[in-house]
Amino acid sequence: MRTTHSRGLQPNVLGTFDTIVMAVAGSAPAYSLAATTAVLFGAVGFAGPAALLYCAIPMFGIVLAYARLGRIDVNAGAGYSWVGRTLHPFLGFLSGWALVFAATVFMVAGSLPAGALTLSLIDPDLANHTPLAAAVGAGWFLIMLLVVLGGARLTVRAQLVMSGVEMLILIGFVLAAVLHRGHATAFDWSWFGLDQFDGTQGFAAGALIAAFYYWGWDVTSNLSEETRNSRRTAGLAALVGVGFVFVLFEAFTVAVNVLLTTEEIRTAGPNVLAVLGQEIWPGVGGKLLVVAVVLSTVATLETTLLQVTRSLFAMGRDRTLPAALGTVHRRWNTPWVAITAVGGAALLMFAAAAAAESVQRILSDAVAAIGLQIAFYYGLAGIAAVVAYKSLLLRSVRNLILGGLWPLLGSGFMLWCFVESLGELSTTALTIGLGGLLVGVVPLLVYWRKGSDYYRPARLDAVRALAATEDSGPSTPRPRGSARDKSYATDF
Repeated sequence: MRTTHSRGLQPNVLGTFDTIVMAVAGSAPAYSLAATTAVLFGAVGFAGPAALLYCAIPMFGIVLAYARLGRIDVNAGAGYSWVGRTLHPFLGFLSGWALVFAATVFMVAGSLPAGALTLSLIDPDLANHTPLAAAVGAGWFLIMLLVVLGGARLTVRAQLVMSGVEMLILIGFVLAAVLHRGHATAFDWSWFGLDQFDGTQGFAAGALIAAFYYWGWDVTSNLSEETRNSRRTAGLAALVGVGFVFVLFEAFTVAVNVLLTTEEIRTAGPNVLAVLGQEIWPGVGGKLLVVAVVLSTVATLETTLLQVTRSLFAMGRDRTLPAALGTVHRRWNTPWVAITAVGGAALLMFAAAAAAESVQRILSDAVAAIGLQIAFYYGLAGIAAVVAYKSLLLRSVRNLILGGLWPLLGSGFMLWCFVESLGELSTTALTIGLGGLLVGVVPLLVYWRKGSDYYRPARLDAVRALAATEDSGPSTPRPRGSARDKSYATDF
């Protein structure tokens, strides 16, 4: 079994609570609701709660797959390493590439709303000025780039502040929505039913958008080399994080259906939370939820930067991309070359976004394209978990369900969504989504021919890996009675 704690990244920086916060921030509750609610409503109407529910069930299967794979291979590349060592190195590389590409596109898709919403706090008319929104969004992005460059310890402290304030605002508005008396539409349990979708393609389109809501929790796996007791912590944090955001997503989506009219939802676009806030608390509510969205967007920019730079670090270390990407800064213990490369690519995309017609159109195409990439690499990870644990699946009913059937359900669902949604997406979304994957074939072939050891992997087998773990003992032993490591920002 390969573990990589000794290859540059600083171990034991993150504790259990820190990692759970990262999982929640990675899914970006307020941002996902603001950026995607109108898009989801446009795709499935009032069936948004159903899309979120029926995507959450298989998504938990993928979370279980990540948790089990993380127990036997601690690697900053996560799915890039696991898929490569179980299915095929080519699929592993494309899995990592899909994450890198999706995250880089998200730098723009995430920063633009942050810019527009920041401007709306000053003057609502400025929010519709796309070049100005791109410039302010780029400013937020650069701030987060510097924080991530400063190391995992600084990163998690900033994350605790931003996500803490965001959660307080969101939970407060959930309670206020429950107590609110007026409504535009009466609540209907049929919003959770399968019969609300327009055929299988409509269901697939809604599920693909819903997958974007949840995306980002897997940052816990990319941070595994920097997490204490990561074989347990990364998977636990992901399960808790996805469960928490699922409840928030359902609560706010139902509130939007009940409190806002169809026209208000469609007209609001990415400002739907601000409109909801005004409905619940006129005069103040809209601005408070805008603050929550800005904080959520900036927080998820940070976690996405962590994901993409740790993935590039693993690829550079394995020499499946330029080796310089695997270089770690001596003082900050961060992959500074990878961070700089992502920053440069994102700023070029900001320049292109500034010339676009509207923030809402960019978001719609970007969400769909990123959804394709997510479905692809999550689907492969689910299969990888089943293959890695195949010798253990029939030893108990628990192993069969949690280690085999549920991850396989998640994988099948994600890959089905990928195929079914191809006929529903716009040409721009398909070009970004599929074109991004095809671009990855070029470095794959180049570094395969150069003879990277990644393409001659040691097969990942759970029986051997778990036996090796038991023989070697805990990966990060601590003397009994020792003081808590000061590097953890928090812990249980």
